[in-house]
Amino acid sequence: MNKIRFSFKLYLHYVSINVRSMMQYKTSFFLTALGQFMVSFNVFLGIFFMFMRFSSVEGFSYSEVLLCFAIILMEFSIAEMFARGFDCFSGVVRSGEFDRIMVRPQNEIIQVLGSKFELTRIGRMLQAVVMFVYGISKSDISWSFPKILTVIFMLIGGASVFFGLFLVYAALCFFTLDGLEFMNVFTDGAREFGKYPIGIYGEKVLLFTTFVIPYALIQYYPLLYLLGHRTSAFYIFLPLFACLFLVPTMLFWKFGVRHYASSGS
Repeated sequence: MNKIRFSFKLYLHYVSINVRSMMQYKTSFFLTALGQFMVSFNVFLGIFFMFMRFSSVEGFSYSEVLLCFAIILMEFSIAEMFARGFDCFSGVVRSGEFDRIMVRPQNEIIQVLGSKFELTRIGRMLQAVVMFVYGISKSDISWSFPKILTVIFMLIGGASVFFGLFLVYAALCFFTLDGLEFMNVFTDGAREFGKYPIGIYGEKVLLFTTFVIPYALIQYYPLLYLLGHRTSAFYIFLPLFACLFLVPTMLFWKFGVRHYASSGS
């Protein structure tokens, strides 16, 4: 317990260092955050213009799609904010910095997590919150405590899934030295195709996103419960099952650490 408490305090210390560093250049921080807001705003415009032509997509209305996209965008933004160190991990391996990390008496994951805290992603998060609030106001959702709990579980499960994907991306660097760009299909790509309910892409995609990379557990199934298309309380807890995705990704990370050979830098 003392070790966990110490690791948590150390991580908070890392975060405070990163935040203080960013606040030294406040103009740069606010412009970058604004840029993040505008990038996701362009995606919103794409959805808006499409619904000017069509009234629904596979039975989902404009406000329901916005609600769907807002949740997946919040999940991704939270994960990227905290796990940015893994997204930039290839440089750590190439420079030999990971050698230094390994000889320190602290968990490697905590050190990599603390190496980069991307607060500028708050701009993207703000865009997601705006869409979420609008989607709620225009959707006929009868809110209750179980549905509020469902949204909370969706954010926890979604952040966990994207965190696991960033972890896999970083672990691959132990074998390649450079990050493999195809992993963006599962991170940035998921954020893009996740702007619509995953069920609209067909049965095969739905099966893949249920049992392989559980995007559907953090987006499609709980969304059906929120919108009243499903009534079983089982759907409330599906996002928590998605957290189990962290188990194989952590094992793959440990496998990579065991097989790590210094880059020689």
